[in-house]
Amino acid sequence: MSHHEVHRAHRVGWLRAAVLGANDGIVSTASLIIGVAAASAAHSDILLAGVAGLVAGAMSMAAGEYVSVSSQSDTEKADLELEKESLDRDFEFEKLELAEIYQDRGLTPELAIQVADQLMDHDALGAHARDEIGISEISNARPIQAAFSSAGTFVVGAALPLLVAWLMPGPQLMLVVASASLFFLALLGGLAARAGGAPISVGAIRVTFWGALAMALTAGVGRLFGVIA
Repeated sequence: MSHHEVHRAHRVGWLRAAVLGANDGIVSTASLIIGVAAASAAHSDILLAGVAGLVAGAMSMAAGEYVSVSSQSDTEKADLELEKESLDRDFEFEKLELAEIYQDRGLTPELAIQVADQLMDHDALGAHARDEIGISEISNARPIQAAFSSAGTFVVGAALPLLVAWLMPGPQLMLVVASASLFFLALLGGLAARAGGAPISVGAIRVTFWGALAMALTAGVGRLFGVIA
């Protein structure tokens, strides 16, 4: 019998950035719209604030993801270069070091040496990167992918409450934007959990809770400054 397992670890890089972008797009734009609306601003001012938040937020997400993931990538490259120098300087010592790692994982000393010997004959740097440093092809940093994933999903997420605000002028704007945004957040949390193999209800509740808290706080700030003005 053949047994096929569907793993999701290869999605971690782009999925994290995409969920972060979409979540931040919905939460920040909805909160901004609600905060400005709570200050009794005109409908055109509310929409202008939402559009400005969308553009600024997308650029901020792209830049932030690229810089942060590039820092991770730089660290990985530095570690790999250090490991490459160590292999060139003392190959046998590095083999023993790898064998000790396998012993700690449960192999006998003899088998650990055999495994280390064969893996290093095949790809010495790859074996040490994976088993000593913890760097693999699945989890290594991809700055450009993270930047585009985060910025793209931010725009999509931010456009949702902005569209609702555009279609719903008047006194009901705050309530409708808040309700629709919470629905979007719950949907996002469920889809992200589904893509990652986690319980859908947990993902939906987690995202919705923090989104509701952010919108409530900005509404309070907007109301406060609206009263002061």
